[in-house]
Amino acid sequence: MSNVAKANFDKIFLFLQENQDEFLMEWEHYIKLSDNDIHKDKVKNNGYQMYILVKKALKDLISNEELKQLATKVALERVEANINIGEFVFNVNFGRTVILKYISKVDIPIEDLQSAIEKINYLFDQFSYYAVKKYTEIKDKELEEKTILIHETQKDRLALLGQMSSSFVHEFRNPLTAVIGFTKLLRDEYPTLKYLDIIDVELEQLNFRITQFLHTSKANIPGRKPEKINVNEVIDNILQLTYPSIVAADVDVKVEMECEVILEGNKDELRQVLLNLIINSIDALSNREKPKVIKITNCENGRFVGVSISNNGPEIPENTIGTIFEPFYTTKELGTGIGLFVCKNIIEKHNGTITCKSSREETIFRVELPRLEKV
Repeated sequence: MSNVAKANFDKIFLFLQENQDEFLMEWEHYIKLSDNDIHKDKVKNNGYQMYILVKKALKDLISNEELKQLATKVALERVEANINIGEFVFNVNFGRTVILKYISKVDIPIEDLQSAIEKINYLFDQFSYYAVKKYTEIKDKELEEKTILIHETQKDRLALLGQMSSSFVHEFRNPLTAVIGFTKLLRDEYPTLKYLDIIDVELEQLNFRITQFLHTSKANIPGRKPEKINVNEVIDNILQLTYPSIVAADVDVKVEMECEVILEGNKDELRQVLLNLIINSIDALSNREKPKVIKITNCENGRFVGVSISNNGPEIPENTIGTIFEPFYTTKELGTGIGLFVCKNIIEKHNGTITCKSSREETIFRVELPRLEKV
């Protein structure tokens, strides 16, 4: 730097020194400070420290480490205050604007003024970069720690539920099997006996809930070898089983099958998925005025076949769609929050996908599974 340029920089330095109070007053008047910012008393002091660094930069007396140190301090305070980083960026850039406005009044050659402006801009850019980078690193680490905590908590809850499942199933499965068996004997001996259909439905529901707990457990679930499954027949069977509930809810069920869907897998598990989706649709329409419509359709899509179950019940909020398949999430007063979680696990075990789309008009659950290749 030439002696003339150095002299002009000194002139800017002295100008900033003499107008320091005026500058800081204007900056403090316009900066953004949240009422709930626990470090708002430090913001003005940080602005003062940055002003000092600007003056030192004009004399080449500032180190990169000194700039990083202030940036790190500010970033930590912004994280602790839990205030949007946008406030910090605004305050820094407004400070830059005021400083540049002030030094433009200094009577020096334009080339030296431009050089000073470039030096100041670089200082502010570096400061903002270091502060935002540090802020982001801390926030990312916090998010990672929270995600790990949520994951571990969920694993603990599932492990506990798995232990409960084992005890629960042993206590209830045997007597339930006996009751179901005797109900079948009653039907054989007294085929016209009233209420047997209702008893069958309720027993099926109880058996269904027990199976849900089994699937949530980490223990392996005894099952049959993969078998050919006619999904259309499974749906017909489920509709017969849930007929009393459909009538009680006054729901109109429309079945529109484009083709015969043949899959390979565990029939009981896939039946459980479709039963859960149909029951959920009935529940969704329970408090709605007519028309109440459930539509069941299927189609082929290359190597996959899809089954869609829709209802015209209440819309599922967009911010909820991503969580309805998570364990323990439920909107039902007495729900367990494991039904859709179990469905998702079963479908993924069969190399398929289950999705949900919802609007004011309808909510659609769609299951896609690999089609059984024709031999």
